[in-house]
Amino acid sequence: MESKIEILSTVTIDHSDDLYKVVDVLNRTLKREDLMFGLALDQEDQTKAVFTIYRT
Repeated sequence: MESKIEILSTVTIDHSDDLYKVVDVLNRTLKREDLMFGLALDQEDQTKAVFTIYRT
């Protein structure tokens, strides 16, 4: 069975040391709603983070 991951939204925001905590709590709370959240440093500007919402 193939699982598809769909990107619902992406936004670039200022990086903060605690952002991973927000992503973690969202993933734990909303996984049964088939939602997944990602956070990565912007490759072009390390002071920014890319926050992405996925449907699994």
